[in-house]
Amino acid sequence: MSYIPPEESLIEYPSEFPIKVMGKNNPDFAQIITEVVVKYDPSFDASNVEMRPSSKGNYMGLTFRITATSRQQLDDLYRELHAHPMVSIVL
Repeated sequence: MSYIPPEESLIEYPSEFPIKVMGKNNPDFAQIITEVVVKYDPSFDASNVEMRPSSKGNYMGLTFRITATSRQQLDDLYRELHAHPMVSIVL
């Protein structure tokens, strides 16, 4: 990724930033993915994860509202989430 100077960023840091993650519905999915998120935002409160199962219950959607502190933090978090074997989609 190319460097984007802070004055050209569309996001002001720090700010609340939503991240949506979907994966197969597994009893450990929310806990495991929350642990990944907390690595990048140690202040994240796990009780604030929004969970929504798919209509047939095969998938689980998670929404995290993290405190984004930099473009690097977001890029690193997205990379790790995309690479995680339990994750199907990250928005």
